[in-house]
Amino acid sequence: MDEANEVVETAADAPAVPSEPAPPIQSRFLFVDVAALRAKQLRRGARLRFDAEPGTPAPHKAERAAMEEVRRGLVYYAVPEWRGGRVEGQS
Repeated sequence: MDEANEVVETAADAPAVPSEPAPPIQSRFLFVDVAALRAKQLRRGARLRFDAEPGTPAPHKAERAAMEEVRRGLVYYAVPEWRGGRVEGQS
């Protein structure tokens, strides 16, 4: 194979796996939003980030698996900073 076309896997190509879990989500609305986005990833073929505990089957539905990942702190998210602009129609 030509050197220019060769694909070399490096640490930069691998997904970053943080060493510590994310802090628990206190807002149930944020929990639902993060879990919904993760469920979308799972439905598109992403792999689960946890192994089922012995004696307990893994969830079959993407939504349940996503909620379990968020509950365990395995899903990392960033909340964009609010700019403080006014919303139209409100005074």
